[in-house]
Amino acid sequence: MSRLGPVITLAAGAVLAVGLGVASVTATPAANDEAANTAAEAPSAGETAAAPSRSAEAETEADATPSPQRTEPKKTAKADYGGYVKGNGGLIAISIRDGRAVGYFCDGKAEAWFKGSESDGELQLTGHGGAKVTADLGGGRARGSVALGGKKWTFVAPTVVKPSGLYRATALVRGAKLRAGWIVLKNPGGGYTQVGAAFEGDQQVPIPQLQGERPTAPVTVGDTTIQPEDVDGFIEEMQ
Repeated sequence: MSRLGPVITLAAGAVLAVGLGVASVTATPAANDEAANTAAEAPSAGETAAAPSRSAEAETEADATPSPQRTEPKKTAKADYGGYVKGNGGLIAISIRDGRAVGYFCDGKAEAWFKGSESDGELQLTGHGGAKVTADLGGGRARGSVALGGKKWTFVAPTVVKPSGLYRATALVRGAKLRAGWIVLKNPGGGYTQVGAAFEGDQQVPIPQLQGERPTAPVTVGDTTIQPEDVDGFIEEMQ
């Protein structure tokens, strides 16, 4: 009986060792599988770095895209035009200052003043009773038309320099407004061509000629002395 004790002890130890070995083998694959699943679910280091790179690239491209810019229309700083009206024989003068424009048409009988604007070489002027002047500017000329009293004529007016150009004078005479306008054009062969009209109230009165080289010298209309001004003296007032 004394010999059975060690045998039983050794047998129990062997059984326990075998059980622990089986348990170890069973647990190891489970742990390995869990680690493999975790590794498969986690993004690689390369993938984690690539995402910010694509985002930064998109932002850089967006910043590099130029935003649309608003282009302001070009306006003529200063220009004066004068020429003959075809089919009428009258003259037309146009002056522009920083995009603001005035014009005057006269054939010695009928006359009309115009005001408006110029932008990108296009001129639009309006006058009393639906009178209108439109023109395209370019090549040192204004090419367009003038509509007045139900009639319409065309013109080509080259640029001019003083003393050629547009002149005006106003005064108050016996409670009535006296106004006069002139167009002066220098002739290629010398001398000047002039046309103008003067009105005292609504009545047309004779108009004197301006001095060719000194068109702003005082002149007399009836018994009233008036002082002609070139366009720079009244364009602001007309606007």
